Amino acid sequence: MDKFVFFGTPRFAEIFLMGIMEKGFSPSLVVTNPDRPAGRKKELTPPPVKILAEKRGIPILQPDKLSVGFDSKGAEFGIVSAYGGIIPKVAIEAFPKGIIGVHPSLLPLLRGATPIQTALLEGKTETGVSLFLLDEKVDHGPIINEKQAIIDENDDYLSLEEKLAEFGAELFVETIEKYLSGEIAPETQDESKATFTKKFSREDAFVHPETLAAAERGEDAFLVSRKIKAFVAEPGAWTIKNGKQMKLLECAVLEGKLILKKIQTEGKNPQTL
Repeated sequence: MDKFVFFGTPRFAEIFLMGIMEKGFSPSLVVTNPDRPAGRKKELTPPPVKILAEKRGIPILQPDKLSVGFDSKGAEFGIVSAYGGIIPKVAIEAFPKGIIGVHPSLLPLLRGATPIQTALLEGKTETGVSLFLLDEKVDHGPIINEKQAIIDENDDYLSLEEKLAEFGAELFVETIEKYLSGEIAPETQDESKATFTKKFSREDAFVHPETLAAAERGEDAFLVSRKIKAFVAEPGAWTIKNGKQMKLLECAVLEGKLILKKIQTEGKNPQTL
């Protein structure tokens, strides 16, 4: 197969890249974000995609910003999956067959940075993953192929992220040769159906104590449950109890009532209830 460059940074991209490499599709170069401070001690930490690429001996590029002189190293196409940075037009045009975007929604639905969190917050029962040709607008280019996925009632962000990344890898393996040979003609997205997501802050993840108490009585239990599940990885659902912050880590809804299964009170270790 033609040489390709992979652009990606977090866990979603790592799972996707692992999936396609297991099927024999290995990039000639990985472009990922620089190492960043992480954790309570703010230690400089490499992104998941870098760790995977190092294990596989794949060359790595970690630019603060993709430059005008981006070199595709002779690759025919690129793949971008949760890269976390702007890919300029000059970089897209460096590849004869373009850059293929991997997005965890059925485009044009849920464009933007948080399609998985938004799908969970909105209580959707299905979503999917899309392969599309990158252009200068966000998640806007023509669709190459899509795959539907069911959102299970027990799915949280982490489980749904893994599911969609694996689906994306399967879809890429099924699709790429057909696209490269011209058997698949990308189709323009229907702009009239486009919806958009936003980046969420810690304030978005706050659950008011009165709202939490009501959910435990059976009022709006699913709304609170969706928030806990959507924000389990980042930024983390939380509330205030006895004057201290409390993280809401795991929950269930039984007979219409919210049941907290795992919490973490400020200054203490996580506690299973």
